[in-house]
Amino acid sequence: MSAEAADREAATSSRPCTPPQTCWFEFLLEESLLEKHLRKPCPDPAPVQLIVQFLEQASKPSVNEQNQVQPPPDNKRNRILKLLALKVAAHLKWDLDILEKSLSVPVLNMLLNELLCISKVPPGTKHVDMDLATLPPTTAMAILLYNRWAIRTIVQSSFPVKQAKPGPPQLSVMNQMQQEKELTENILKVLKEQASDSILVLEAALTLNKDLYVHTMRTLDLLAMEPGVVNGETESSPAGLKIKTEEMQCQVCYDLGTAYFQQGSANSAIYEKAREKFFRTKELISEIGSLSLHCTIDEKRLAGYCQACNVLVPSSDSTSQQLTPYSQVHICLRSGNYQEVIKIFIEDNLTFSLPVQFRQSVLRELFQKAQQGSEALDEICFKVCACNTVRDILEGRTISVQFNQLFLTPNKEKIDFLLEVCSRSINLEKASDSLKGNMAAFLKNVCLGLEDLQYVFMISSHELFITLLKDEEQKLLIDQMRKRCPRVNLCIKPVTSFYDIPASASVNIGQLEHQLILSVDPWRIRQILIELHGMTSERQFWTVSNKWEVPSVYSGVILGIKDSLTRDLVYILMAKGLHCSTVKDFSHAKQLFAACLELVTEFSPKLRQVMLNEMLLLDIHTHEAGTGQSGERPPSDLISRVRGYLEMRLPDIPLRQVIAEECVAFLLNWRENEYLTLQVPAFLLQSNPYVKLGQLLAATCKELPGPKESRRTAKDLWEVVVQICSVSSQHKRGSDGRVSLIKQRESTLGIMYRSELLSFIKKLREPLVLTIILSLFVKLHNVREDIVNDITAEHISIWPSSIPNLQSVDFEAVAITVKELVRYALAINPGNHSWLLIQADSYFAANQYSAALHYYLQAGAVCSDFFNKTVPPDVYTDQVSCFCGLASFLSIFKCCSSWAPFLGEFIHFHVCHGNSQMGCSGPDCFPYFQCLEIIAA
Repeated sequence: MSAEAADREAATSSRPCTPPQTCWFEFLLEESLLEKHLRKPCPDPAPVQLIVQFLEQASKPSVNEQNQVQPPPDNKRNRILKLLALKVAAHLKWDLDILEKSLSVPVLNMLLNELLCISKVPPGTKHVDMDLATLPPTTAMAILLYNRWAIRTIVQSSFPVKQAKPGPPQLSVMNQMQQEKELTENILKVLKEQASDSILVLEAALTLNKDLYVHTMRTLDLLAMEPGVVNGETESSPAGLKIKTEEMQCQVCYDLGTAYFQQGSANSAIYEKAREKFFRTKELISEIGSLSLHCTIDEKRLAGYCQACNVLVPSSDSTSQQLTPYSQVHICLRSGNYQEVIKIFIEDNLTFSLPVQFRQSVLRELFQKAQQGSEALDEICFKVCACNTVRDILEGRTISVQFNQLFLTPNKEKIDFLLEVCSRSINLEKASDSLKGNMAAFLKNVCLGLEDLQYVFMISSHELFITLLKDEEQKLLIDQMRKRCPRVNLCIKPVTSFYDIPASASVNIGQLEHQLILSVDPWRIRQILIELHGMTSERQFWTVSNKWEVPSVYSGVILGIKDSLTRDLVYILMAKGLHCSTVKDFSHAKQLFAACLELVTEFSPKLRQVMLNEMLLLDIHTHEAGTGQSGERPPSDLISRVRGYLEMRLPDIPLRQVIAEECVAFLLNWRENEYLTLQVPAFLLQSNPYVKLGQLLAATCKELPGPKESRRTAKDLWEVVVQICSVSSQHKRGSDGRVSLIKQRESTLGIMYRSELLSFIKKLREPLVLTIILSLFVKLHNVREDIVNDITAEHISIWPSSIPNLQSVDFEAVAITVKELVRYALAINPGNHSWLLIQADSYFAANQYSAALHYYLQAGAVCSDFFNKTVPPDVYTDQVSCFCGLASFLSIFKCCSSWAPFLGEFIHFHVCHGNSQMGCSGPDCFPYFQCLEIIAA
């Protein structure tokens, strides 16, 4: 063996071996392995990775013998895995800072829900309804942990997040990321709906005067062995990790402060609450000391919050002399005293007391106000930008892109102000040579950038310019300007191509990305992207903001564009357009879509059709939210475009389902029944379920005046909806030989799922169509064999009276659908007596008599001009009249018992004689007799 080979072998053999990583299932096999693993200095896998692995394995769905996906089974293996995850979190002392940093929102939500479960918090119980003072300490602490996390997650979600640079696109990874993103958004939606309850829970915790305990690995082991032991132990003696009252209140005060501070943007009065909580947190930290193990608060961040609160909510005893520059600027912005802001900024150019980031944020706020239509702010924006630019050059930073843009069209007023700012921003007697050099270089560069010699001479003749530049430098500069050939003024040159805009290499990439996120001007977006791509070719700028979302059916086509600049531009224009459409900013959405259409027309017929489809959807939304609200019919060309979209048969064009839904709903809302019933192509009825449903609804509406025998379409519509509301049943023989029934909640045999049908119906506004749908579902609800009280509805006689296989219909889902539909219909038109009666009958059938009476009276009031006229007999039937009369007058009787002798005659007159159809028989009639029996009882 050669000497070189021997040395290589010796080096290889002496290299320490990396121990193999412990697998998750090994912790199931050896009970003591977890504690040994966590005691290691650098355990591999890390504790947070173990939590993810344990919960991931415990939540895996199972597959039965018929290859059907089932929920995760509640067996011993899964319970142990969840317990192991809780023990790892207990090892980390339930530190939310560590858990939030390393675990995703879905994983941490699952972990804390398991903590609530094991801490004996009843499932489904609202935390705000529970008295923390009477709960065992571990249970109360579990509730506090969950609600603290909920508030912190809501606050954290409001901060902008810069996505990590993605690797090569992989379909499986993108699908997984999309699923996790949707799950996170669903959890956030629930947390935000419960935010007010979480705040009340945390406020209640501040009134507790006892120490709390949080589960440790020992208490969790005790729970696993004997479920009742820990709670019993905590009530009588310490169990778990002790959390002092002051530590708990300090952490809760800080979390409440951040929540109130976030809400203050919508209601400035809430900033006072935030200020109170933050200053109470500072007091508690001074009491506890900085060595607390269980109270981890970023004191620098807390100081920043306190400073911000002092600006937003100044103390009542503060005077103008005591106000900080922050407070002065904020007060000036709120009062609109922008000249004072400029004065403060010029003075700050001498002291450098305000951070540059704060000054830039003030400029951004003014830019946003100017973009919203305040033209008077354009001059203010330039002046503030000039102040910031002078501050930048004095500290050696580059000139911002905003200043270059605002100075594209110089004039005498701008140059006069710029020279004034420069003069007042430097003390020539005390300034260092570097400050003087920076100012001189700035004035020289401004002169070199000017085209008009008149403006050059204004600067060169100024006292500051003469003082800072030597005579030789001045003469050389002026000679250069005189000899320079005249050039085209770029500020008035028409931009013939989006790609002709010059890039500015001196602009910071982060600044441009920030502008890219804020801008909704397509021309400005193009310019920024051109500049960014001129600086670096390695970035994918469509990933700058995680709020830019494009439907998955489009993203594959867009991300397949080879040219990176075009790819970024198309993706961002579409994402911003879709966002503007979602928030009903239709004017900006139209500009963005038009620019995107112009761009893709040059190279992609497929994307061109995609943009035409999205612009059609945008025009539908624009009309529905605008003139359509007042009942004005849409223009004929819009109706033609809707028909053209439904009849389109272009291959390989990615289509969004929501556009087909909106198109069919649009035709139904504007009563285009002739087209849907007679002119719609046959292939559409087979390929598009929404067209099929729309055709059946339109035909049913047309056939209503005809005889019952001709209502064939109503039966077809009935069969389609019954199929959608059906469940598929399967039988399975168990190991003991018995046959069990398995129900799958939604059948795949219908033309769509029930949730899709409900989503489609909630796009409809036409009263007759909504009445037909409600009538159908009410009839389907009444078909049940166990129904006691039928619900009434208009046109209920057109539907079949029975179903061949009652067991196949999910009547529970039908009842829920009826409630949702009538709630939606009444939101569209609260004065429709037919819909009010359906709502009343629904409550009556559910034995909710108070709510039923409320809606019966509403229906009567609507039909009788608030009971100034007789209620029509088809509204108040015998049963309804008797129910309303008894309910109303018995309420009066409870208040005025001395009227008992006259109550029977009173009800007899007002209820029976008020309705001539009841066939009143005097003292023997139902309400009179029944009421007297109740009074006697």
